[in-house]
Amino acid sequence: MKLSIKGFALAGAIVWGLGMCLVIIANTISPDYAVDFLTVMGSIYPGFEYGQGANSIIVGTLYGVIDAGIAGAVFAWLYNCLAR
Repeated sequence: MKLSIKGFALAGAIVWGLGMCLVIIANTISPDYAVDFLTVMGSIYPGFEYGQGANSIIVGTLYGVIDAGIAGAVFAWLYNCLAR
């Protein structure tokens, strides 16, 4: 069975992008929420700093979508290569 590279990339992008968005929104509402997680994400994603309001929500979500989309495509491609 082969994985759909496009489908897996899209699913990963949606899940991780939505997750990042919800965590950043929760942190905006309650500044003590997920501070360690967002600090780590800020060290991985250049230009992302939590606590910047709508800007951090947009930038963090876009980074999450791009990162997980690429990772999902690579994972599905590698799986298809090794499953032969």
